[in-house]
Order: sequence, then C-alpha cells, then structure tokens
Amino acid sequence: MPLIVRDHTWTQNQNTVYISLPLKGVKTANVHVICTDEYLKVSFPPFLFEVFLFGPINEEKSEARIGNGVAVFTLQKRRDELWEQLFTNIDKDKQKQIREQAILKVQEKEAEQSKAKAARIQQEKKYALETMMKLENEERGRIQKMKDEECARATAELDFWRETQRKTAEENENQQKTRGTGTHDNQPVYQKTERVNAPPAVTLMHNTGDTTSGQRSRKQKPKDLPAPRSAGCIQISFTPRVFPTALRESRVPEEEEWLKKQAEARRAVDTDLAELDDLREEERNPDWLKEKGDKLFMAGNYQAAVNAYNLAIKLNRKIPALFSNRAACHLKLRNLHKAIEDSSQALELLKPAVAANAPARLKAHVRRGTAFCELELYVEGLQDYQAALEIDPHNAALRADTDKIREVIQGTT
Repeated sequence: MPLIVRDHTWTQNQNTVYISLPLKGVKTANVHVICTDEYLKVSFPPFLFEVFLFGPINEEKSEARIGNGVAVFTLQKRRDELWEQLFTNIDKDKQKQIREQAILKVQEKEAEQSKAKAARIQQEKKYALETMMKLENEERGRIQKMKDEECARATAELDFWRETQRKTAEENENQQKTRGTGTHDNQPVYQKTERVNAPPAVTLMHNTGDTTSGQRSRKQKPKDLPAPRSAGCIQISFTPRVFPTALRESRVPEEEEWLKKQAEARRAVDTDLAELDDLREEERNPDWLKEKGDKLFMAGNYQAAVNAYNLAIKLNRKIPALFSNRAACHLKLRNLHKAIEDSSQALELLKPAVAANAPARLKAHVRRGTAFCELELYVEGLQDYQAALEIDPHNAALRADTDKIREVIQGTT
C-alpha cells in the first residue's frame, strides 16, 4: 500500500490554483502524473498524492514543473471563483468512478499521441520520398539535356564535315576540267598547274631514291634503359598459435581454458542447429510448444516445461508469454536470477503498456517481484508489486502481499 503524502501546500486566486508537493528525495524520472478536469494523482513510489478537486479545471492549460525536490502544479480554473477548500468530499464509489475515468482518458490520450506520431512519421517518409523523386527527376532531366546538346553538336559537326567534303569534291572537279582544257590550248598553263599541284618535298626525295637519309633524319636515338632487377626470394615462417594474444607462460592455463570454452560454445551451436533440423512438423510450431510447456508445468514437471519453452524461444523470441512462463518455472526450480531475466525480457516485449497486455504485465511484475524478495532484495520487489497493484488496484491478495513487503522494509516484521 503506498504512503499517502499530506505535507503539501496550496494557494489560489480567482482563476488559478497553485499546489506545491515535496518529492521526498525521489528522482524526477520516477514521478508519474495523471490529471483530468476534476482529479489529480501524483505517484512517486512508495509515495502517493491524490486529490479530488473542489471545482473543475482546464487540464489543457494547466502545467506541472518538477525539479529541485519539489513538484509545482499550476491549475487553471474553468470558472473565475475562489474555492473553499482544495479537496471535495465524495463517497468511495464516486472516487472509484473518477479514477477509472481518469485512467481511461490517459490511455486514450496516449493512444492518440501514438497515432499522431505514427502519422507524422509516415508524412515525413512520404515527404522524403517525394523530395528524392523530385531530385532524381531533375538529375534525369539534366542528363537528358546534356545528351540532347551533345547529339545536336555531333550532328552539326557531321553536317559541316559533309559540306566541306562536297566543296572539296567540287573544287577537284573544277581543277580537273581546267587541267584538261590547258592540254589542248596552252602549254604554259599546264606547266603552271603542274607546279602548283606538285607533291611535297618528302615525296620528291622518295621518288629520287633518297629514302634512307630522309628516314634517318626523322628517327630518334633510343634512350638508355636501366637493367632489370635481379629476382629474390623472401623467407616467411608462420606460427602455429591460435590464441590472439602474445605468449606468456603465466597465461597459458587461462588461454587453454578460453579455447576449451570456445570449442564447447561452437559444439553447442551446432547441436542446437541439429536439434532444429530433427524436429517434427508440429514441434516447429512455437504455439504448440507453449501449450506443451503449460501442460508440463501444471503436471509439476518444471524442468521439462523449461525445455519446451527453450525450444519455442529458439524458434520465436518475440512471444512475451514464453519468457513469462519460463520465469514461473525458474521460480519453482529456485533459479531466481534466471526468473528475473526472463520476467524483464517479457516486460520489454510487452511495451507499450496498453489495456490488452495488462494481465500479462501483471504476471511478469509479480514473478519478478517474487524473485527479488526471495533474494532478499525487498525494495526492488516492492517496486514490482506496486507496479502490479497499479494495473489491478482491486486485487486484495496482491495488496496484502505488498503490505507485507512494506512491513519487512520498514522493520515492523
């Protein structure tokens, strides 16, 4: 049962209520606040502050500031008036109804926030995709423009070359016509044309037979190249050691032990793979293995149930019930640390906390709290029991166990 905080202070004016609450040395990360238009609850285990407000407030405009060992709440009134007192006197049934409505409202608000966050993430992904597509289209357009420009330039050069070839052909044809006319009419014209169209000087030298001297003049004397390097052989020796550290005589036993553990781990992995290969069709179903483990647990064969849950977890590590049920088996077998690990893993898989997984979270908290108490870690166990009690506040047996653990911590038992 939580410790009710009474040493709070409050002030007010016509439209605002100020509440100051000491946190008793509790970290701000462990403070949980629930606020509606007529209810305020502040939980910081093992302490609790709860108030049913005298008048309605505007929860959207209200705010809380937590720090320096105190929580200050600024509550905006819906009507401008002075309250006679902070609390209102109502019966227990009405209080229960207000609590349940507040919890439902907080859960609905968290669900809306999750949906809004998912929608925002989806919108951001869509915007990023559209931006990438736009950039890709721009890049594709730029490349296509470069291709078109290059194609146009190549076409223009080809047309220019064709026009040059056509003009050259026309000039040669005109020269041939002119040369033919000079043969019949005027010899000097032929001699002038012969001189103009004479081949280059190199060709003349070739025709006269002076090719050797011309070719020698164009050849270059080869440069002196260095002699090739002599071949060699490098001797390399390899050490047969398999351990990655340097050899020290004082560490030899430890190295041999490490190698032995590595070999055993490899054999265990190979054995697990071989077990999975040899399974029947129904044994490859995690749900079937879970039902089998549940039946073995009910029959009192806890070790066999652990083996069934182990195989189901190897097939699927995303089912919280497998870890929670295996934690129950470890509690029966007094494997308390393993029970804590499995319960913590189950709670991790049960996030986010919603109404649908509340019974599973309650079991996991109780089993981990029981393991902590068996190890005499009563403070940690009390936290788990209080978390379970928040899920099911009307569970009389759970409340009685929580009170017993608190009495042990306070030294009254």
